Amino acid sequence: MRTAVVTIIAAAATALGAVPAGAASTLPPPNDAALRASISGLPGRDTTGALVRITGSAGSWSGTSGVSDVHTGAPVREQGRFRIGSITKVFTAVMVLQLAQERRIDLDEPVQRYLPGVLPADYPPVPVYTLLDHTSGLPSVDIPGLSDPQWVLDHRFEHWSPRQVLDTAVRHPIDFRPGSAQKYTNTSYVTAGMIVEKVTGRSYARNLRERITGPLGLCHTSFPGDDPSLPGAAARGYLDVDGQLVDVTEMNQSIPGTAGAIISTAENLDGFITGLFRGRLLGQEMMTRLFTVPDVQTSDGSGPALYSQGLMRITMNGVEVWGKTGSRHGYSSGVFATRGLERKLTYSVNPTVKSPDGQPLIVRKIAAAALS
Repeated sequence: MRTAVVTIIAAAATALGAVPAGAASTLPPPNDAALRASISGLPGRDTTGALVRITGSAGSWSGTSGVSDVHTGAPVREQGRFRIGSITKVFTAVMVLQLAQERRIDLDEPVQRYLPGVLPADYPPVPVYTLLDHTSGLPSVDIPGLSDPQWVLDHRFEHWSPRQVLDTAVRHPIDFRPGSAQKYTNTSYVTAGMIVEKVTGRSYARNLRERITGPLGLCHTSFPGDDPSLPGAAARGYLDVDGQLVDVTEMNQSIPGTAGAIISTAENLDGFITGLFRGRLLGQEMMTRLFTVPDVQTSDGSGPALYSQGLMRITMNGVEVWGKTGSRHGYSSGVFATRGLERKLTYSVNPTVKSPDGQPLIVRKIAAAALS
């Protein structure tokens, strides 16, 4: 078993323009021992590799563990690309909020105005803003085979249009009155992506380049469309199929689409959340929406809402961070930051089993260590 390979980067604080004076002192430097321990022992049966990047005015740290290829034993590449899964939703939310800022979308108007005939006639009006904060009430995407590793393997190169994906959900009744509860679904963000393309008359990939990656200089972030490849991968992704590890690095991502298909790097995700929090993509009104969690309960009654119009809010060890997790077969990732950018965390790990909530145990260890 390959031992952890950890590279420590300078822990000296770096002043950031958006950070209030003295803010860096509210967080200690990254905990080297805890972070090393959080990714130790790889590769293992459940996770083959991991990379972690921490930056911010409270200090920096980076490390990798495990292997990028179980056959060659090559190490995980810190600068490599990975599938970011549902972190894609933050990019999609930003596009919708930008269009609202440009008065091309009214967030209070129903989805039905922008996509006539796409939702069932017996659905109530679904305000666009409810797509972004998961209060739309739209049912979940219903493709039963996605929970079956063999089905995923057999169908991994198939193309699904956004309408095909959406139709698997809306054949069911709406879950609840829009705006009255929160339930996380890909359905809302597939729908949001369809609105972006309809309103702009341009592809999602072009909107991504022109609205976000171009202005922020994120040259290693892309929307793959039907291209199943992952060039310059940080690590290959594997799926446990009947006890055998099968390489699923190459896979068409059209099912998650605008809810989960983007490819990026740790450095680019760091640049994205930095630019976003500094107000380089959105004006003040939309930034307020970005950081406002609705005052509703989750639809299953498990507690208060967690998601704003684009982000999720988490408090761990007394530190509040905003960001998003993501999960695709063979990849689990996340990007989080404090509002003042004292601490930014980006990670990508390679689980061999796609857990129901998308968060393997190692992710929880990384988060706890990063905010210890």
